[in-house]
Amino acid sequence: MFRKLKEDIDAVMERDPAARSRLEVFFLYSGFKAVRAHRQANWFYRHNMKFMARLISQRARKKTGIEIHPAAKIGRGLFIDHGMGVVIGETTEIGDNCTLYQNVTLGGTGKDTGKRHPTLGNNVLVGAGAKVLGPFTVGDNARVAAGAVVLDAVPPDATAVGVPARVVKIGNTKVGPASRQLDQIHIADPVSMELCRLRGELERLQAKVEELASGGSGGLFEEKAP
Repeated sequence: MFRKLKEDIDAVMERDPAARSRLEVFFLYSGFKAVRAHRQANWFYRHNMKFMARLISQRARKKTGIEIHPAAKIGRGLFIDHGMGVVIGETTEIGDNCTLYQNVTLGGTGKDTGKRHPTLGNNVLVGAGAKVLGPFTVGDNARVAAGAVVLDAVPPDATAVGVPARVVKIGNTKVGPASRQLDQIHIADPVSMELCRLRGELERLQAKVEELASGGSGGLFEEKAP
């Protein structure tokens, strides 16, 4: 138990530049408190004391704003940053050294039975507001962008973005045209693009009018003799 506590605190210290001391993490970090409570609740759940497991998880939800089902399987070094609004479903499995940001949902679609929630490999990062829904696997070292809605498996070392999410990069290699269309940082302003198009069209028409006015079209604008 103490080894797991140390690993969870170390995960926060390594990945949160705002963390100043282990004491601060232990007493004040809601993500750490939620994971610590889950490890207790999971022990009771595995020993068939499900009421006590639920009691612990619901108290933690009330205190931290993070809801983790007691049956969820969580590996070492999970870091939940900020944490408010995070939901982790019953059959979720999370590997070692994963990072979740606020408003992440690891949930189901309502269409599956048995295994209903996702499995995250090791070293997976899920950005703020992302939804990972369904009984599939997000591979080791994968990245899910903020706000993405993931409905299918994500390969190891991949980056998934968009709604619905698409894989745009595996390792350092971009994948297909989606990597350009779903770039969440370098997105062109559609209004600016339309204004540029209209300006180009206006300049073309002005040039045509000047050409016609100068007689380039056989005197289209010249007065006809009566």
